[in-house]
Amino acid sequence: MPEMPEVETVRKTLTELVLGKTIEKAKVWYPNIIIGDSESFCNQLKKKKIIKIDRYAKFLLFRLSDNITIVSHLRMEGKYRLATPHEEKNKHDHVEFIFTDGTSLRYNDVRKFGRMQLVETGTEKQKTGIKKLGPEALSEGFTLSYFQRALRNKKKNIKAVLLDQNVVSGLGNIYADETLWLSKINPERPGNSLSCDEITSLYKAINQVISQAIKAHGTTVHSFLDAEGQTGGYQKYLKVYGRAGKKCFRCGATLQKNHIAGRGTTFCPKCQEVK
Repeated sequence: MPEMPEVETVRKTLTELVLGKTIEKAKVWYPNIIIGDSESFCNQLKKKKIIKIDRYAKFLLFRLSDNITIVSHLRMEGKYRLATPHEEKNKHDHVEFIFTDGTSLRYNDVRKFGRMQLVETGTEKQKTGIKKLGPEALSEGFTLSYFQRALRNKKKNIKAVLLDQNVVSGLGNIYADETLWLSKINPERPGNSLSCDEITSLYKAINQVISQAIKAHGTTVHSFLDAEGQTGGYQKYLKVYGRAGKKCFRCGATLQKNHIAGRGTTFCPKCQEVK
């Protein structure tokens, strides 16, 4: 699943491609992608102009004229690409926005897990999945004091805590593993067992890794591409994710991979030993 750095990369490339374009009409080939009535979705988009593209955690927010917003979640495999209305439909193309300038934006999703919802601008935190999310990394709301309070009563392991979007939004399996390695914390440690110094170290690691990954245009491990069809670059800097069985860059020990919090989790048994 694309995580915060990947979705931010998609946001930036989409902005370059479609900002200022006006939607002539929309087509929905797979109605289940749309939350609500797909026909109404298409009708409301006619003649609407894309005035901005925002993001919150893993959600894209297409700000349109007349105070409406398309809230889009890519889930596992969702992708956007610029096309033309006359281009042959790919079997995994499910939604198309046709613009007045003769171009179009297509949403492609192999697994069909992605979702779009049309809401009044400003109501996203009340009417969409965003309402369940905690503050995202690098945001004003994600402070050290907030993070300390959030971990205080968390008995589940810290890997599960980092994947809990109610605690900190935007992190997924890749960056949870990377931040835990950077802060030398074992992924199976209960969240409330971390010392103040460890929480501070983890907090800094989260912001550092997410910031670096955004600068590198995200991580492409399996299928992530931005809206221009380009891969990310952060995979070249990964320290543990995808490196099970290889040597730790820090101490030379062999990295292990266990099933933790329902996900494959790679860590260093020496650097991240349980204390």
